[in-house]
Amino acid sequence: MLLKELCSLDGVSGNERSVREFILEKIRPLADKITIDTMGNIIALKKGQKSDKRVMLSAHMDEVGLIISGVTDKGFLEFKTVGGIDARVLISKRVRIGAVKGIIGMKAIHLQKKTERENVPEIKDIFIDIGAKNREEALECVNIGDYAAFDTEYSEFGTDKIKAKALDDRIGCAVLIELMKYECEYDCYFCFLVQEEVGLRGAQIAANCVKPDIALVLEGTTCSDVHDSEEHEYATELGAGVAVTFADRTTIVDKTYYKWLYEQACANRIPVQYKRTTMGGNDAGAIHKSCGGVRTAALSVPCRYIHSPVSVASKSDIDAMLELACIFTERVGELL
Repeated sequence: MLLKELCSLDGVSGNERSVREFILEKIRPLADKITIDTMGNIIALKKGQKSDKRVMLSAHMDEVGLIISGVTDKGFLEFKTVGGIDARVLISKRVRIGAVKGIIGMKAIHLQKKTERENVPEIKDIFIDIGAKNREEALECVNIGDYAAFDTEYSEFGTDKIKAKALDDRIGCAVLIELMKYECEYDCYFCFLVQEEVGLRGAQIAANCVKPDIALVLEGTTCSDVHDSEEHEYATELGAGVAVTFADRTTIVDKTYYKWLYEQACANRIPVQYKRTTMGGNDAGAIHKSCGGVRTAALSVPCRYIHSPVSVASKSDIDAMLELACIFTERVGELL
């Protein structure tokens, strides 16, 4: 699978070009037709054994990150977040703005007032240090509107674990690419989507283009099985298999559909779990409301520390997602 290469690329929402070009290179030999729409979504058709129904499978290319909004007289970069990021995870993290390296900083603890030490820092009090001596020197390297991505290396550690930036949703992209190597029962449209992290924007455009009869979203999702969390608070558990969503903030999944996915996993001895909380959302929220309504479900891989400079996932959960998605493309006719 191409997950390491995908996670090494920078694709903050609205700036997915490098991810898109990499994916296009890999899928051209696998697709019967490829379209890139005006938003930058990739829509790749792979012909199936039957063509009277359209199946949409999607994953989003974008990741959370930062965008440069100003430069101070001393050469520090001001920024805004792109996507949902907790300011507490940003301090002292490495970023890159194109080829320029930087460190996210704030006032040293020795200089902070008591109220500053006791409260979550605000984005306006944090800056990126690129080593510039003044505003003029900084503007020789970066421009207002440039994107900053987390400078995090992909690596494997522990038992069956990987850590990297952008696992949400390069995991889905990697699985989609792998899935294109297999035969499909019906015509399948493999959609690599933009701007999920800022409002499911690419998904709406792509779904209206494809006009699917059924859709399946491949995602990374919250995993809360960490220290000091009670089991009843867990959304998913790392290493317990692919997560099937029955409902979240943006979608209530058709019961027949999500139960079919879960039962197929059990019948084929694929590790599976339900996503047990209904917070958050993904591109299913836009797809299911398109074209007069589309039956849409989501399979997700649990990711600890999601929407941060580094997340953690289990390789076995990724394998489980691929196996269940393969069964879906081979037997989707049972749902149509």
